[in-house]
Amino acid sequence: MILRPQTPTLWVLLFSLKGSIIPAIWRKVLYTVLLSSLVVATHGTLYHYKVIITSTPFTLWGLTLAIFLGFRNNVAYQRFWEARTLWGELLIVTRNLARQTRSLLPDLDAQSRRQLCKPLIAFGYTLRDQLRGTVQGADVKRVLGEDAATFANCRNPANALLAELGQRFADQSRAAGASDITLAAIDQQMTRLSYVLGGCERISNTPIPYPYILMLHRIVHVYCFLLPFCLVDSIGWFTPLAVCVLAYTFFGLDALGDQIADPFDTQPNDLPLDAMSRNLEITVLEILGDTDLPEPLKPVDGLLL
Repeated sequence: MILRPQTPTLWVLLFSLKGSIIPAIWRKVLYTVLLSSLVVATHGTLYHYKVIITSTPFTLWGLTLAIFLGFRNNVAYQRFWEARTLWGELLIVTRNLARQTRSLLPDLDAQSRRQLCKPLIAFGYTLRDQLRGTVQGADVKRVLGEDAATFANCRNPANALLAELGQRFADQSRAAGASDITLAAIDQQMTRLSYVLGGCERISNTPIPYPYILMLHRIVHVYCFLLPFCLVDSIGWFTPLAVCVLAYTFFGLDALGDQIADPFDTQPNDLPLDAMSRNLEITVLEILGDTDLPEPLKPVDGLLL
């Protein structure tokens, strides 16, 4: 996730590349500018044939394309925001379980509470690795120790860890003589964790339909490549500049929608799952009374992963 001041200077707004979509689209924009320059140099002639395209079809195409891009980006942002909501729910439930470990199971000593909550801390890291499609990371191994190998080869490691977490809480609660009401309260939080896992899996495993994205990509490219033939007779050598601005707009919106449609990836505009998982660990350990807490992750060049 890109973190920048909410009131940047005019220089940063106009010329900063960090936090911009330009690194993802500059090749496409440059290609359209070079194509526009070639069209201007040849006066819109292709194989000795003057290509004449009026502004009317481009007005209609541009309006349709803008609506199409806006709808697609709204869908992508809904996926992004739902993912952020689910990870917010994960933090809330984690705090609740850590608090209940202290308040509802007072007979447990500090070390026992820490051992009980280890899978709870590891759940965030495991879910992060699973959603990103990576192997079990060093954070899971650091938290779980030798127990990490138990979940490394599971088809759904987050679900397996959740089952282990529920079993540990049930066993410790019964051993501490907890009432049925206490068990029900803890199980309710486990159920909420399961909903978080299922919601994240739904977003990760159900991408935006590919024909929809393919058609949008094609329309954007065709529009930007044909646009110089429409402008060359009216604005001449200003055509590359006008095409550059429009190409930046359409290619940028297209690329931004691609990035946020998969909010669990590691692209600049995706969710900072590394930092969120670390904050989850810090929260649990702080509630349990630990003082030796890991440091929160800091953004590097304005980018927080």
